[in-house]
Amino acid sequence: MTQALSLVFCGTPQFAVTTLEKLVAAGFGVRLVVTQPDRPKGRGLELVASPVKQSALKLGLPISQPERIKTNDEFRAQLGGLKPDGIVVVGYGRLIPQWMLDLPGLGNINLHASLLPKYRGAAPIQWAIAQGETVTGVTTMRLDAGLDTGDILLQKEVAITTEDTAETLAPRLAAIGADLMVETLRGLQAGAIRPRAQDNSQASLAPILQKEDGLIDFSRSAAEIFNRVRGFQPWPGAHTRFRGKGLEILWARPASEVMPAAELRVQADRLLVGCGQGSSLELLELQLEGKKRTPARDFIHGYRLQAGEKLG
Repeated sequence: MTQALSLVFCGTPQFAVTTLEKLVAAGFGVRLVVTQPDRPKGRGLELVASPVKQSALKLGLPISQPERIKTNDEFRAQLGGLKPDGIVVVGYGRLIPQWMLDLPGLGNINLHASLLPKYRGAAPIQWAIAQGETVTGVTTMRLDAGLDTGDILLQKEVAITTEDTAETLAPRLAAIGADLMVETLRGLQAGAIRPRAQDNSQASLAPILQKEDGLIDFSRSAAEIFNRVRGFQPWPGAHTRFRGKGLEILWARPASEVMPAAELRVQADRLLVGCGQGSSLELLELQLEGKKRTPARDFIHGYRLQAGEKLG
């Protein structure tokens, strides 16, 4: 019987929890869980543990939360003393220093939520949807000093439906990615995986999202804006201005009407807005600054929209 691999797991968000739990269930020896320090959240700014820490506590696993890792001698000695076969990294949120890359025999194995080399960076799920992709996937790779540039180990494709948002797609990718990580580690242990270099000429970036990424440009087509509404949930959202206040478009769908860009039109209980290239969106759910989520019908009657009013 093959001896279980000894692992260190580095991760922080909910997306990473699925892989951690799958590794434990599959019998791997997770010797240490490394995650970000507790951060203040909410109005009371109470310290909140990361989803990965909460999972590790339930699983009874040792936890380390270093504020920094590159020049942390104590943390380096801790990992060195464990002598792990591999380090698994899923959404940890820190650049892995060279000494960590060099430490385990199997290397640092990362799960990335795209089909690399497409969508390298911090927000691959959001940008894949926002760019209108119909297929994405997950990749396991061996980390190197670059940004998601390491050799590919295994990949699996996942379809993106027209109803998918970043919130609905992420759990599917997390589950498929967790299985792929187990398959990758077993394949590496058996010597059955041949790493392959990425084609850098095919690379695209998925940078960390900024608030301004969600600002709606009504010169874009309805299809483009719809993809951004789906991709940028829950943050930064798809937002604009209405009567001088911030307005978030929570859900919409492309419509067939030809209208001037940014112009609002009411048709019975339907609320339409003009977009680029003569296209339009039907707005289905909105939230005005300081107000609750509102279906379009209630928004129409609540604000008594006037013909020719515009967004933005």
